Amino acid sequence: MTAGLKRQLTVRDLVIYGLVLIQPIAPVGIFRLADKIAGGHVATTILVAMVAMSLTAFSYGRMAARYPSAGSAYTYVGRSLGSNLGFLAGWAMFLDYLIIPIVSIVYCGLTLQRLIPAVPFAVWAVLITVGVTLLNLCEIRATAKMNSALLAIMCAVIAGFVLLSARYLVLRSGWPGLFSTRPFYNPATFRWSTIGAATSLAALTYIGFDGVTTLAEEVNDPRRSVPLATVLVCLLTGVFSGMEVYLAQLIWPDPATFPNLETAFLDVTRVVGGGPLFQAMGIVLILACVGSGLTGQAGLARLLFSMGRDGVLPRRIFGHLSVRRGIPSYNIIATGGLTIAGVLLVPYEQAAELLNFGAFLAFMGVNLAVIREYWFRPLAGEPRRRLSDLLLPAFGFLFCSAIWLCLPVPAKVAGGVGSPSERRIWRCAPGDFRSKSD
Repeated sequence: MTAGLKRQLTVRDLVIYGLVLIQPIAPVGIFRLADKIAGGHVATTILVAMVAMSLTAFSYGRMAARYPSAGSAYTYVGRSLGSNLGFLAGWAMFLDYLIIPIVSIVYCGLTLQRLIPAVPFAVWAVLITVGVTLLNLCEIRATAKMNSALLAIMCAVIAGFVLLSARYLVLRSGWPGLFSTRPFYNPATFRWSTIGAATSLAALTYIGFDGVTTLAEEVNDPRRSVPLATVLVCLLTGVFSGMEVYLAQLIWPDPATFPNLETAFLDVTRVVGGGPLFQAMGIVLILACVGSGLTGQAGLARLLFSMGRDGVLPRRIFGHLSVRRGIPSYNIIATGGLTIAGVLLVPYEQAAELLNFGAFLAFMGVNLAVIREYWFRPLAGEPRRRLSDLLLPAFGFLFCSAIWLCLPVPAKVAGGVGSPSERRIWRCAPGDFRSKSD
């Protein structure tokens, strides 16, 4: 019988884990592009996306209450819609949580290489990956403490940005300059079509909230804690992100005048805080990526553990738990190796596209699982509720489907390599384990 993971986390630990995985500075990367597409209404798109993604977060929470398993979407979809679709959701999650560390470590490596050109990118990539892997090989409490420290540093810099932005706006325009409806609604440029297009981009800000559910077997009272934490992560991300882009839009209202696409938000920090805040935000971006790599790897290791325990992957390897630490140590080491390979071999843009493919495919599956589980086959004595059991998950499914359908064809083709038709490849004996996708 396979041993279980140790229950030692709280709701607070889950919320911190989710925020670090998503990054409290998540809109920095998409700020300028979303602002341009939305005609200066990026704050509106962040809030609209928050409402839309909260529907899927609510679906994850409900399924976590029904099946509190580390397998997350893999378990929810497999139990509700069948093992083949469950495997597809598992493959989508595998891509999601493998690509998160890859993208994060690539960014860290490139940034550090620019700071210290004498050290090659490959060396930085290996050092960061080894460091993240060693941290995850400690007990989950150690990972939780590291997440708390990273979040505290990031929040301190964000608080500095907020205070300096408020000071800048008050000195420029007085107290009225701090309050405006223009970032949310400017009749001269507001168009529902552009808001819709930019909202699909803003939704990427929330990718990672589902990572909370991979820790369901390590939290006390998972049927209450996981649903609460999942929704809180989504809402807090929306509050953080909305506040950041609101202030950035007030400070720099014309998106067409940004000198550089990639550093638009950093240009705003230079305006309000000069070189020190600019440098501090750059450091926070590095720390945020380290945190995402740490939490993404932890989530992937637990997904593989759940699949190994179910026999979908070789149980002897992927279903193994460290007796002393109570963690899936083999999986953590394996994900570290896969991360190094991905960082060195997978192009950055293709990795980002695969991240979106995996995340939104899993989101779609979980929304359908809620409808099947609660509307079509409720438990004995469990009432059916049209709003929460049918309409809300249906809207969540449609929103995620619209984004997924807009992904580039190459991302869908690459992500589809691990379709359920190849499930037999993953069910071979431990000694013969291999995959066409490797």
